[in-house]
Amino acid sequence: MSQLHVSDEFDALIGRLAEISPVLRENAEQGEELGRLTDEAAKALLASGALRIGIPHELGGYEFSPRQVIHTIAEISYADASTGWAFMALQLATGTTAAYLGPAAAAELFPDVHNGRHALMAGQGTKLGKAIKVDGGYRISGHWHFASGISMASHVHTAALCEETGEALIFTLPRDQATLVDNWDVMGLRATSSIDYTFEDVFVPDAYAYEIATMDVRTGGAIYRMGLANMAGICHTGWALGVGRRMLDEMRALAARKSGAPNATVDTQQFYAEYAQAEAKLRSARAFAMEVWADCEATLDRGERLTTEQETLTRLMLNNTTWSVHSVGQTVYKWAGTAALRQGALQRFFRDLHAGTQHVTSGPVVLQNCGKLLSGLAPNARWVFLDLAEQK
Repeated sequence: MSQLHVSDEFDALIGRLAEISPVLRENAEQGEELGRLTDEAAKALLASGALRIGIPHELGGYEFSPRQVIHTIAEISYADASTGWAFMALQLATGTTAAYLGPAAAAELFPDVHNGRHALMAGQGTKLGKAIKVDGGYRISGHWHFASGISMASHVHTAALCEETGEALIFTLPRDQATLVDNWDVMGLRATSSIDYTFEDVFVPDAYAYEIATMDVRTGGAIYRMGLANMAGICHTGWALGVGRRMLDEMRALAARKSGAPNATVDTQQFYAEYAQAEAKLRSARAFAMEVWADCEATLDRGERLTTEQETLTRLMLNNTTWSVHSVGQTVYKWAGTAALRQGALQRFFRDLHAGTQHVTSGPVVLQNCGKLLSGLAPNARWVFLDLAEQK
């Protein structure tokens, strides 16, 4: 019996996203100025139902399979990189919260998903605040970064360490209990509202906390058995592929406009060769991503957990995708010439791409650990969130 849910809502949603793509494009510049998605862009995303893709099917969500998630995030990111980034963060935190919290919390947070009545979570789980165990729950304090998409969120999903138990936990609590720090003054991904936030001695009930590296699914199907780190890898893969495709398509359109002009660089053999190489890099990265996730989907569909090697390949694939797209971006910037300096889609996507490459999931330490395991030099190691830990 199949274990992995593959949604029959995929084609219809992709169609709706194509319809709202002009709205996302037209609002991109204003979003940068605001430091968040515009009301019009946010409304279009919500109305499309796209934010249901990560919510378990039994709660009324779409519960897309990994490759369906990749395609969806790529579609939105192609329209606007900041919108795609905010979207992927929101749907990831929202869906995993629904899967890993118990039924009582899920019922309160997701009362009527079919009709759009459900919580949206923003926040991050890579930096740990402090949690103190008290009767009935925890009191948490800390200062966190990168609350991508928080302008659309109703709740915050955030990580803290309980020193008494040694557990790193994810907590969910209302956004209005947080102090938001308006400090997202950055080069790229400006419209994501990836601001800082703080909590100071705020109570969170036991029912609204789960262990950060859990693969214990309380609600939902096989996709959630991978845990947060692997789920995040799916999202960042989709984002990078969408951004890379848009940059190459922008370069193709620009080349058509420049071709035939005196001394046009796009009419040189060198441009032809380097554009071809960029296409090969992007298409190869996409093929590797689809190969890895097809294999992982087959494992999940059998009711099994991913092996350590499969988890390693998801991380290696994401690193390859991210930096292949970075290389594509460099090629586009080189041949776009001064057109890439001016305000517009090329400049914005170039800046957004360089912001996205800085995420910890595509960082050098993860890559080094992938090489350590695949070379056979860590035979007893297992992934714990983003760390490769030797098992005794």
